[in-house]
Amino acid sequence: MATNEAKKKPNAKGGGGGGGSKKKEVKKETGLGLSFKKDENFGEWYSQVVVSAEMIEYYDISGCYIIRPWAWKIWKLMKEFFEKEIDKMEIEDCSFPLFVSPAALQRETDHIEGFAPEVAWVTKSGESDLEIPIAIRPTSETVMYPYFPKWIRGHRDLPLKLNQWNNVVRWEFSNPTPFIRSREFHWQEGHTAFASKEEADVEVLAILELYRRIYEEYLAIPVVKGKKSEMEKFAGGLYTTSVEAFIPNTGRGIQGATSHCLGQNFANMFDIKFEDEKGNKRMVWQNSWGYSTRTIGVMVMVHGDDKGLVVPPKVASSQVVVVPVPYKDADTQAILDACSDAVKTLTEAGLRAKADLRDNYSPGWKYSHWEMKGVPLRIEIGPKDLANNQVRAVRRDNFKKVDIPMASLAEQVKDMLDDIQKSLFDSAKEKRDACIEKVATWDQFIEALGKKKMILAPWCDEEEVEKDVKTRTKGEMGAAKTLCSPLDQPDIPSGTLCFASGKPAKKWSYWGRSY
Repeated sequence: MATNEAKKKPNAKGGGGGGGSKKKEVKKETGLGLSFKKDENFGEWYSQVVVSAEMIEYYDISGCYIIRPWAWKIWKLMKEFFEKEIDKMEIEDCSFPLFVSPAALQRETDHIEGFAPEVAWVTKSGESDLEIPIAIRPTSETVMYPYFPKWIRGHRDLPLKLNQWNNVVRWEFSNPTPFIRSREFHWQEGHTAFASKEEADVEVLAILELYRRIYEEYLAIPVVKGKKSEMEKFAGGLYTTSVEAFIPNTGRGIQGATSHCLGQNFANMFDIKFEDEKGNKRMVWQNSWGYSTRTIGVMVMVHGDDKGLVVPPKVASSQVVVVPVPYKDADTQAILDACSDAVKTLTEAGLRAKADLRDNYSPGWKYSHWEMKGVPLRIEIGPKDLANNQVRAVRRDNFKKVDIPMASLAEQVKDMLDDIQKSLFDSAKEKRDACIEKVATWDQFIEALGKKKMILAPWCDEEEVEKDVKTRTKGEMGAAKTLCSPLDQPDIPSGTLCFASGKPAKKWSYWGRSY
């Protein structure tokens, strides 16, 4: 999905931004609608939504973006959940430098070959050339692991469990896309060391389950937990697991987060060993795992519509916005007071609510504005609502309206937000599941690929066959590849053959085009 880096930011406030004194004029000049429809021009629609919803601003370096508060709050809420969970696992936060020496970066051959095209280098200080260039981390294995031998000497020093929240730089790519594909991105990366492979394996899946929960319970996005192929695994690792999402509008899979077992490869390279209970020297087993601000982009793609962003309540910066609707000759102050009281009631109940009391915008403009920003629930209070001691609630996901008595406001709003969260997930899962197609032959595979499906196919698990599939499906839309082999494997009937090679199938794998 290409985006236009040179594009100017659409006017997020439209013609109403001047705040004219005549309300009729303001009401006419909303200017908040999107120029592109999701089903007709997905790439331009996405680019416009993330700017118009005030999630990002374009920066003057291609592939770098300013993440604005509306999006950063989403990241913060996910972070709060994740930190609580890894605290239970006794994983500790730390911070390592941004820079990595060439000697450390090149210690692990497969790793550096995997990242070499993306590494950015600092070569000057002022006007002087550096004697030795310094790399900016694309990931932190080679930054952190030279120091693990200092901290791990004996079995009592294990396990070592570290996590850091940081930003990394990966430079070489085409078609930058906010949140999805950027030169600098924010993430968490966990790095752990264990005495045994069994302990490492348990953690890999425990972290993967947390990533599933972030997507499904918080972002309301269905994902598949699976294992990457040898070709697609983390460079230098033993094996990689991931959660994979799917974007029905584009027919592309997207890697949501990864949890890697690194085995003992990095331990050998960096001499990370320990003395066991019997006095023998042994290499540690290591994991690394991470999820990034890509999660926000996937949320936009899955839930957004032609009116803008749709944010699930659990990650919404504001779950409820209260809008006064004063008519001519109405007691405006009483309505404003009722709005403030409603916000107080909701916030005291633990909800994130705010009132839009700006007097230079009409109610209609405010509706469009907060719909663009994806606030899950809008509450309107007008003269009739005031007289009846009630509010009118409007859902962002389906625009259904319901009148709620003030006496039960907090309780009913909580129930509505829970229902919105569930409905968003159910709707996304229904659309995703409709895109999954099970095939048995190459002809069926090609037909499903042409229909932009997420394809479940029996596979012989051979790298040469995987390469051949990529070669045979190359085109303007990009080649197909393995997304993952689901951990929850369907039965493979005896005699089942690989869809691509005709050899005996060993597993089911998801295939498709991807971001």
